[in-house]
Amino acid sequence: MLRPWDLQININVDCERAVYIQIADSIIAAIKAGKLRSGSPLPGSRQLATQLKLNRNTVIDALDVLLAEGWLISKERSGTFVAERLPEFREVKRDKETIVVPQAATLVPEIVFNDGFPDSRIAPIPELAGAYRQIFNRKGRWQMMGYVDSAGDLDFRNAIIEMLNYKRGMRLTAEEIFVTRGSQMAMYLTAHCLLQKGDVVAVENPGYKPAWQAIEHAGASILPVNVDKDGIIVDDLSAYLRKGKTIKAIYITPHHQFPTTVTLSLTRRLELIELSNHYGFTIIEDDYDNEFHFGQRPILPVSSFENVEHFVYIGTMSKIVAPALRIGYLATSKELIQKVGQLRRIIDTQGDNMMEQAVLQLINEGHIKRHLRRATLLYKSKRDVFEKMIKEHLGGKVDFQKPEGGLAFWLQPKVKTNMVTLHKKLLEKGVQILPPESFSYGEPVNGLRLGYASLTEEQLEEGLKKIAKLL
Repeated sequence: MLRPWDLQININVDCERAVYIQIADSIIAAIKAGKLRSGSPLPGSRQLATQLKLNRNTVIDALDVLLAEGWLISKERSGTFVAERLPEFREVKRDKETIVVPQAATLVPEIVFNDGFPDSRIAPIPELAGAYRQIFNRKGRWQMMGYVDSAGDLDFRNAIIEMLNYKRGMRLTAEEIFVTRGSQMAMYLTAHCLLQKGDVVAVENPGYKPAWQAIEHAGASILPVNVDKDGIIVDDLSAYLRKGKTIKAIYITPHHQFPTTVTLSLTRRLELIELSNHYGFTIIEDDYDNEFHFGQRPILPVSSFENVEHFVYIGTMSKIVAPALRIGYLATSKELIQKVGQLRRIIDTQGDNMMEQAVLQLINEGHIKRHLRRATLLYKSKRDVFEKMIKEHLGGKVDFQKPEGGLAFWLQPKVKTNMVTLHKKLLEKGVQILPPESFSYGEPVNGLRLGYASLTEEQLEEGLKKIAKLL
């Protein structure tokens, strides 16, 4: 595809406004002026960084802001484009001058507290690029360019199995694991192969709404079950079952519950397995950030217990390597894996074999293990710094527990707060938090999930100061 002419972006390095925000504002201005139209391709981040004589990470930060705000969209293997449906903005006439006034949703935040993304700046990109080059230079490389098993490269699956069996206490074979393009695809395939119209699936409330959407898209309905300091309240689930409620499955994030970060207690894990075996419902376990744990050895996955009979275990490698690399997987019975394979072949013949080979090489050469060790130390340090900042700026205003793992904090205001209003007011001040409706079933939950890993310490503190002024 032909790339556009160089964008005219003026950068003032002496300006107090961050450079990546200046880039984002310039692109928004070009879109509003009609210089960039819906569907127009943008230069790649390398090309734009070269043109502006800036570090590529600065350009990537600007593009991430524009993607998050809906000005741009990313198409796999194609690039970045101006969105077909742009955020709304209106024109105000004032003294013969037309002024474009953005709606609240179009404000460009300078600080984005995401749901716990890793820091892409520390991703092992040079090692990954080297692995790609070596793969393309190998003899017989043409064989890798053809069709492969829809479940994923066998050697790559065996590498994941070795990790799960050794580190997470599981007992899997190559026929019981399926590689996908990210964990959300794994959830979608699971929902459509396991559920039928009219089925009921219990979920954590608050919880991970994209998984709920996959469940509902398959025709099933959601049954919310509350969460406390020990995870999902299994007694509430048991009460539904004793009253005759038929439940086909339960979706949980037991290691670091989303969004509250709590860990499902061992007692409740055993109770949940007993209920699953007795009533025949499947435990869908989303272990989205198992790798980042800072305390003692984490509790093993529910799916690893010897007596569990009905389970689907979903994981991802996107947070280990980089979010842009969509590699997820699901582990379950051979029978369900076969159904997943049949559906996968209808919508997507196979995954990215070259990426799997490249990541496999990073695993075999020890790069992934070294990266995880460095990243864990970095995130643990940043977590401790962020905890001190929270105590300093929000100490009397919120309750929280320092998480033993994961890349986010869960804060609960001591006073009942209108979280929808807080979200809007923070946007006006250049700070974005997860909107409360993104993880609440029904009434918005009185809590904030603040991802810390991808922000600098300066951004973290500035964001907390602005939150403190509004609480």
